Amino acid sequence: MSSSFPVLSPQQASEFARLGLANVSREYPHLLQHALNAPEDARTPRQLHPAFYGSYDWHSCVHQHCMLARLARLFPDLPERAEIDRVLAAHLSAENIAAETAYFTAPGRSFFERPYGWAWLLKLAEELQRHDATLARNLAPLVAVVRAGLLAYLPALTHPVRHGVHNNTAFAVKLALDYARAADDQELKLFCTSRMAYWFGHDTDYGARWEPSGEDFLSPALTEAEVMAAVLPPDNFSRWLSRFLPNLHTGEPVKLFTPVRVSNPSDPKIAHLIGLNLNRAWCWRRISLALAESDPRQTRAREAAVRHLEAALPMIDVSDFNRAHWLASFAVYALTES
Repeated sequence: MSSSFPVLSPQQASEFARLGLANVSREYPHLLQHALNAPEDARTPRQLHPAFYGSYDWHSCVHQHCMLARLARLFPDLPERAEIDRVLAAHLSAENIAAETAYFTAPGRSFFERPYGWAWLLKLAEELQRHDATLARNLAPLVAVVRAGLLAYLPALTHPVRHGVHNNTAFAVKLALDYARAADDQELKLFCTSRMAYWFGHDTDYGARWEPSGEDFLSPALTEAEVMAAVLPPDNFSRWLSRFLPNLHTGEPVKLFTPVRVSNPSDPKIAHLIGLNLNRAWCWRRISLALAESDPRQTRAREAAVRHLEAALPMIDVSDFNRAHWLASFAVYALTES
């Protein structure tokens, strides 16, 4: 195994772009989470969500759009670039976003996709700010609703959610923080920073005894460490990490350094573990970049990232929709987020 981090090739980018384009325009099969307030609310996914009706569920559709915008920006000569721009413009029209915003503001739906889908929506806003200012303006009304919801939700959250599925607090706040910095949203940035310091600043000796859980696609330990790397100055983060994972320099806890075995990739829930390996790679890479080159933990973290990527990438089977509808976006971010 090489310790140098893999680079997303133009060929891979093109393959992921084609997959994303197919996903975001594929309405069925669809897992619909929908609160009905009246009989007339029984509608199809596309009627309810004209922007984000594809990719099996709302949040997966949002992060597939993130991936497409990111690929178009990082690979401007991509053969799929024109189609990406066409699809993004069609899906993220002002009219479609107005309908999505109305859905979020209807009675009983203030918690729809909270916080995972919210976080990816803010990540999409970040990508669009870097890629297409017109689409970023189109998305702004929905961003405002999600931003306000996050500012109301997090102070009311008595304890952070630390498990490895959708409601994980650290993961959501990290994506929100990325958006806040890109948008120069000082209020949201300071808010996210202060909440992370409040919840996680005094954590010590994370043993990873119960990690992973059987359907995780996020690492509770590493998502926390990644967000603290984003919140703290480098020297402070180094000291915090020494308390949180005190034996990192020796490759412990072993569980965090070892890719998770996926016994049945075709099972939709067990396949979450492929996403976990990609998320770990993403987090290990960001952690390594936050550490000094002279720090032995940097090499440990980089090697762990490579190991997890090598385990996960071959398992993204485009012929299996259970995997194909979401894993590519995790792979792209694991390969390009720096």
